Amino acid sequence: MLGPSAHLDTFTRDNLPPPGQWPEFLLEGFDYPEYINAGVELTDRMVEQGFGDHTALIGNGRHRTYKELSDWTSRIAHALVEDYGVKPGNRVLIRSANNPAMVACWLAATKAGAVVVNTMPMLRPGELAKIVDKAEIALALCDTRLMDDLVACAKSSRFLKKIIGFDGTVNHDAELDRIALNKPVRFEAVKTGRDDVALLGFTSGTTGEPKATMHFHRDILIIADGYAKEVLNVTPADIFVGSPPLAFTFGLGGLAVFPLRFGAAATLLENASPPNMIDIIQTYKATVCFTAPTAYRAMLAAMDKGADLSSLRAAVSAGETLPAPIYEGWMAKTGKPMLDGIGATELLHIFITNRFADCRPACTGKPVTGYETRIVDEAMNDVPRGTVGRLAVRGPTGCRYLADERQKKYVRDGWNLTGDSFWQDENGYFHFAARNDDMIISSGYNIAGPEVEAALLSHPDVAECGVVGAPDEERGQIVQAHVVLAQGVARSDDTIKRLQDHVKATIAPYKYPRSIVFIDALPKTQTGKIQRFRLKQGAES
Repeated sequence: MLGPSAHLDTFTRDNLPPPGQWPEFLLEGFDYPEYINAGVELTDRMVEQGFGDHTALIGNGRHRTYKELSDWTSRIAHALVEDYGVKPGNRVLIRSANNPAMVACWLAATKAGAVVVNTMPMLRPGELAKIVDKAEIALALCDTRLMDDLVACAKSSRFLKKIIGFDGTVNHDAELDRIALNKPVRFEAVKTGRDDVALLGFTSGTTGEPKATMHFHRDILIIADGYAKEVLNVTPADIFVGSPPLAFTFGLGGLAVFPLRFGAAATLLENASPPNMIDIIQTYKATVCFTAPTAYRAMLAAMDKGADLSSLRAAVSAGETLPAPIYEGWMAKTGKPMLDGIGATELLHIFITNRFADCRPACTGKPVTGYETRIVDEAMNDVPRGTVGRLAVRGPTGCRYLADERQKKYVRDGWNLTGDSFWQDENGYFHFAARNDDMIISSGYNIAGPEVEAALLSHPDVAECGVVGAPDEERGQIVQAHVVLAQGVARSDDTIKRLQDHVKATIAPYKYPRSIVFIDALPKTQTGKIQRFRLKQGAES
């Protein structure tokens, strides 16, 4: 049963999936009052707890304390309600790179009872239009440096009526900033229900129509009070850094929710390239990092050249499976384990992970407390240990798509089916095999692309690689590796043979890449995930 709602605009509650299509939620240990506002909990409440003078956000060369963040978000909330007519339950789109102003806008809109849709700068008018139409968004807040594509989207939109510019730098020189600066620093936040939708997370799917995942106020707090508390053991002394966009729930959790819930600080980078992250880690002595394996590989190379990343106590890897060579290289260099984990936009954040005291290479670990996981076949029966099957999860968070038939596919018998193939070993640890659609079936053998990638990456000639199935008349599919070579290595038949022989010697020989294509760079998403569908398109053409 859903608790009370403060939403005057009932769009999100009206468009939740039918109760029979929900996963089972396991909420024991996550007890929140009936009315709670996540925006308040991450700002005003932290000031009440004595963190007012602590640094909350670092970005564009400026530090902001919890008191400043609390005041700033309250002023923006006043502007949204009084000048722009935002009502509880209205959807508000935010378009920005990772900077403190984006976090302030998100928290302000949340305080005002809005349902926030965070979007990243890479999106073009057509992609923005799909999001605006799906969530029926009338109001958008946009970094003034990124207005053009959103304005183009609004011109033909039947929903998007108003775009307000904010200053993503430190100058406060934009419409929203100027209005907010004249507002009081106290704001009576909307008393939202814990079961009110606070956030719509659009999935970074590879094809077609975007899906909007619906997350309640309680969900935002659950990921901090679960994973961040249990696994990361966040303290007020921590300083977070990372590359994922705040528009993705992995980034919003790791770079905003987790630090702000525990009085820690977040450093935000608009361009989170590995060199920029390395620089910021050294400058601010960052302690917790969230990024993808490719960035950790660059950090290892930087440490070889003298970079000092010794302040990092936690290196969280997600978005891509963590190859054993990177894990082992990190352990050898730092003496600290990397925390490989898996999460999903549908479940908001990480739900299986390694721990500091229980960590191993080429292994995703065990469920976060509160979550249950199984490996099942197509009929939802458990498969034997050691057998690759479909990952099924349930816990305190779970999938609720906004008015979407695909809900029936993602949730079965109360379990979330994440679309990943996994296997569980005799000791109960979970091991990633592939995305269900990344399994390569060659001559009847199931071959997991990431396993072949890990084998290739353990060879010094390989800088990066992506492995996909390429159509083959005789075998159905063959393993095709797209390889970025290390500097100075020749693109030659000798190199191909050397890499093929290496894979045969490292894993079962039938898994070796019969086709190797040399490329300058891998296609990637903004979070560093390899876009295998683009490699597949190349393999099929």
